[in-house]
Amino acid sequence: MRRYRLFIVATAGLAVVLIGFLVANLGENLVYYRTPSEVADATEPGPDRFRLGGQVVPGSIVENGATILFEVGDGKEIVAVEHSGAPQQLFREGIGVVVEGTWDGTVFRSDSMIIKHDEQYRTEDGSVYTPDSHQP
Repeated sequence: MRRYRLFIVATAGLAVVLIGFLVANLGENLVYYRTPSEVADATEPGPDRFRLGGQVVPGSIVENGATILFEVGDGKEIVAVEHSGAPQQLFREGIGVVVEGTWDGTVFRSDSMIIKHDEQYRTEDGSVYTPDSHQP
């Protein structure tokens, strides 16, 4: 029985060290996801990076050199976004988008963009490919 106690204490100590290491290192690398309503309700802008997700508002996309200005909405609030860098190939009005950057109180400045889309892909001739069909 004494041998098992040592094993249990050593295993519990190792688990505590591993969990502490994970929590300490993940804390700085976590990026939170917020909706436009949550961003608009924020009392103060901050230097913290976070992700903003919603639908690209139709008619709001303006290309301005190396930046793209557009608005992201969630049906309640709309947030202006200034994205620097090349947009994703599927970027268009009405599509779901997640951008990562900072909020200065009026404009969300992003440098990373993820497009939400379904799993259907279309060929140039209009055929639809889905992962289940394995054929266009």
